[in-house]
Amino acid sequence: MLIELLIALILGILIGTFTGLVPGIHINLVGAILLSLLAFFLSITNPIILVIFIVSMSITHTFIDFIPSIFLGAPNEDTVLSVLPGHELLINGEGYEAVVLANIGSLSGVIIMLIISPIFIILLPKLEPIIKILVPYLLIASTIFLISKESKKSLALIVFLLSGFLGIAVLNSNVNEPLLPLLSGLFGASSLIISIKTKTIIPQQTMKEVKIDKKILFPPLIASIISTPLTSFLPGLGSGQAAVLGASIKELTKKQFLILLGAVNIIVLGLSFVVLYSINRKRTGMAVAVSEIITQLTLKEVFIILIAIVLTGIICYYWTLFLGRILSKKIHKYNYTYLSSIVLIII
Repeated sequence: MLIELLIALILGILIGTFTGLVPGIHINLVGAILLSLLAFFLSITNPIILVIFIVSMSITHTFIDFIPSIFLGAPNEDTVLSVLPGHELLINGEGYEAVVLANIGSLSGVIIMLIISPIFIILLPKLEPIIKILVPYLLIASTIFLISKESKKSLALIVFLLSGFLGIAVLNSNVNEPLLPLLSGLFGASSLIISIKTKTIIPQQTMKEVKIDKKILFPPLIASIISTPLTSFLPGLGSGQAAVLGASIKELTKKQFLILLGAVNIIVLGLSFVVLYSINRKRTGMAVAVSEIITQLTLKEVFIILIAIVLTGIICYYWTLFLGRILSKKIHKYNYTYLSSIVLIII
C-alpha cells in the first residue's frame, strides 16, 4: 500500500509538471478525463491511491504553473505597468526572480495550510449552520467589493453575470461529464487562441541569487492567512479573489504580491480537501474529483492527503526552482505561438 501511494504521488508530480508547463492544459481537465474513466481505474487500484494522485498532481500544477504564467504572454514596455507583477519582472530580465518569489509563497502556503487545517476540521462542522445563513450575504458583499476594485466596473459586472448564466446552463445540461467540454473551452482553447494572437517575444533573462528579507515575506503571508479562510468555504470565491482581498488588507509591492499569489493558491487548494471532509463542500475542481472517488472522506484519509500535500510541496519547491532556472536560460529561444497551436490541435 505504501509503495502504491508513493508511486501515485510520483506520477501525480509528473503529470502535474506536464499540466503546469503546457499552456491550456488544466488539472481540472485531467480530473474530468480521469472521472470519465473512473470505473476502469477503480477496477485496478484502491480509491485512496487515485485521490493521492489527484492531490499531488494538483499541488504540483499549482507550483509549476507560475513558470508559464510568468514567462508567457508578456507585453511590450509601453504596457508593462498594466499587467501582472511577474510580467513586469520578466520585461526587466528578472523572470527567474519572479518564479522564486511565487515559489517561496507556495511553500509558505503549504505550512500555513497545515497549521489552519486542524482549526477547520474542528470548527467548521460547528459553524456550518451559521455559515449557511451568512453565505448569501457574504457572497453579495464580496462580489460588490471585488467589482468595485475593478477599473472597468460595468464590464466586470457583465462578466460576473455571464459566468453565472454559463454555470446554470452547463450544470443543468444533460451532458454526463459537463466539466470536460466546459473546462476544455475555459482553460484550454480560449486562452490558447488569445495567446496565439499575441505574438510574444521573450527577452533574455539574467540569473542571480534571490534573497528574501523578513520584512518582505511576512506582510503577504499575513494577508494570505486573513483572506484565504473565507474563500475556502464560500462558493464562487477562489484563489484569485483571495489574492485581491489579501492585497486590499495591506498595500503590497509587486514582489510581495507574487508571494501572496503563491501562498493563496496553495492554501485554497489544500483547504478545499479539508473543507470537503469537514462540511462536504466542494470548493475546487479537484475536490469534486475526490468526492466522486470517495463519497465520504475519513479523518485517516484526510491525514494521508495532508502528508501527500507536504511531501509534494517540499519536492516541488526544489523541482520548480530547477525548471525555472533551466527555462530562464532558454525560454527566449522557444516559439510560443507554434507550441500553443500544437496544444490547441490536441485539445
